[in-house]
Amino acid sequence: MPSALARVVPPLLRLLRFKRTFATPQGMHDRLAEVALRPEAYGPPARLPGGVRVTVDHATGWPVYVVAPTGTPSGQHVVYVHGGSWAFEISPFHWRLIARVVAESGATVTVPIYPLTPVGTAATVVPAVADLLADLVERQGAANVTAMGDSAGGQISLSAALLLRDRGVPPLRRTVLISPALDLSLTNPEIDRVEPTDPWLARPGIRVSIDLWRDGLPFDDPRVSPLAGDLAGLGPITVFGGSLDITHPDIRLLVDRARAAGVEVDDQDGPGMVHVWPLLPIPEGRAARRVVVAGLRG
Repeated sequence: MPSALARVVPPLLRLLRFKRTFATPQGMHDRLAEVALRPEAYGPPARLPGGVRVTVDHATGWPVYVVAPTGTPSGQHVVYVHGGSWAFEISPFHWRLIARVVAESGATVTVPIYPLTPVGTAATVVPAVADLLADLVERQGAANVTAMGDSAGGQISLSAALLLRDRGVPPLRRTVLISPALDLSLTNPEIDRVEPTDPWLARPGIRVSIDLWRDGLPFDDPRVSPLAGDLAGLGPITVFGGSLDITHPDIRLLVDRARAAGVEVDDQDGPGMVHVWPLLPIPEGRAARRVVVAGLRG
């Protein structure tokens, strides 16, 4: 049963009208116009949880941050790809999760600030994230590299892992997915049942950003919809899903298909949880962070 604090989240999201961006195509168009006029900040907050140091590099053409422990690093490396409907910047919630994972696990986390739609697309961003992971694998070994992402970033992370597999790169230590978008056609009939109870996401608006992101690529291209790809040969997957989230039906398919393909899956299902609940300051969010940290230490 969800905690008392978690039960407050859905009505709070409704009260704050989080769904208005996604409820209609015009809502998304209005939000995209707003961020085009006034771009969002992407840098880490001035105050992060202690025990970490942050650096940034622009050599790739994107800002790429590295969040490392102030103490002795564990030797584990994570590439974290943030969510935001492929259109919105990394948030303080992401940065706080990243900093806490670093401080508690000793891992070093690389955070690419990838170009958003309409500049960034699946055809350009997914291979670049795969390159970033491949470079870490070459330097640190696949057993020491984890891909991690939430929502849109979960889609990018899993698509990049598939691309690495196809390139012949050894399986990553783990791919950690938080409420990932998995099939961007959004045609799973179970979404019809979930969507009215989701206090945050809806298909009419998000399809606008999806079309910008895929930029003409078909929905069944694994760079767009990793659930359309062959999952065999991937390293272990940890996936967090919430039953009040329109991504949940496809997450259930991912768990079944990955296991059928021989992939080890740690299924962290969240009954009564909303989208990206592991990022939220609720007891379940803290428990999810402990799962991620344990996977990096194990």
